[in-house]
Amino acid sequence: MEAKACIDSLTVKNSHVLPPDTNSHGTLFGGRLMAHIDDVAAIAAVRHCRKPVVTASTDSVDFLAPVFEGDTICLEAFVTWSHNTSMEVFVKAITENLLTGERKVCTTAFLSMVAVDEDNQPSPVPAVYPESEEEKWLHNSAPKRREHRNERRQESKELARMFGTSLPWKP
Repeated sequence: MEAKACIDSLTVKNSHVLPPDTNSHGTLFGGRLMAHIDDVAAIAAVRHCRKPVVTASTDSVDFLAPVFEGDTICLEAFVTWSHNTSMEVFVKAITENLLTGERKVCTTAFLSMVAVDEDNQPSPVPAVYPESEEEKWLHNSAPKRREHRNERRQESKELARMFGTSLPWKP
C-alpha cells in the first residue's frame, strides 16, 4: 500500500447555523457540532484509505469559542497519522460572523477512525506522511496521543466491567 500525504485526505464542510441548531443561549448545540465533526472526520478517513470506516473514539473535543445563530461553521479535517487499521483525524472548526467577517477557531478535535472490510472487520490502511510544519507537528505528536487513547480505553473497559448493565441503585 502506497503512503499518502496528509493533504490528500483534506475535507472541508461549511454549514449555516440556523435556529433549530441552537440552544436557549442562541449558540450552536455542542452535540450538533460533534455530529459535524464526526461526519467530516469520516469523510477524511475514507478519502485516505478508500474503504468504509467506523469511529473508534473521539479523543478530544475542545470548545474554544461559541458559535452563534446566523454564523457559519467551517470544519477542516485530515488524517494526521495511521497505524495498521486505524487513522487519527484532526478536525478544526472555524466560526464566522457573516455580517462582520470576524472568524475564530471555535473547536479542535482528534478522532480515531478504523477501516473495515465487507465483513465489518478491521482492514489495513496506508501510511500517511506530513509535508507542512503543522502536519509534521501533528504527525510527530500522534504516538503520544495514541498512548493516552489506549490508556483511556483500558480505563473505559474497567468502568464498563465495574458498573455493568444494572442500574446503580438496584441491589
